[in-house]
Amino acid sequence: MNQKLALTALVVADYDDAIDFYVGKLGFDLAGDDDMGGGKRWVVVTPPGSQGGLLLAKASGPAQTARIGDQTGGRVGFFLHTDDFDRDHAKMSAAGVRFLEEPRREAYATVAVFEDLGVQQAPNSTLC
Repeated sequence: MNQKLALTALVVADYDDAIDFYVGKLGFDLAGDDDMGGGKRWVVVTPPGSQGGLLLAKASGPAQTARIGDQTGGRVGFFLHTDDFDRDHAKMSAAGVRFLEEPRREAYATVAVFEDLGVQQAPNSTLC
């Protein structure tokens, strides 16, 4: 058997703001932005060189809106690996990504937690 995760849905408040963050600030590729009608779009962003990505899903209704920025209950939700931590940390910092800590060297990687789009209270992503 051969399986892989292709997309992870991420509830966002606004498609264009999310594209600006993931593509403009994190440097992801916009793999798709298709109008699905009724105000819905199929928006997929992928880290460069990755086979998997995020499906940016606009919140529909109060229950989904309440989850924006807290989809993992305050835990780090995503781990972004890179082949050059210092390069990507510098680019993201210059683009306005808010890091919640200084980079730290761990046995498994260099790590820094950054604030994801929509997350104002709790970290959601880690650059490794």
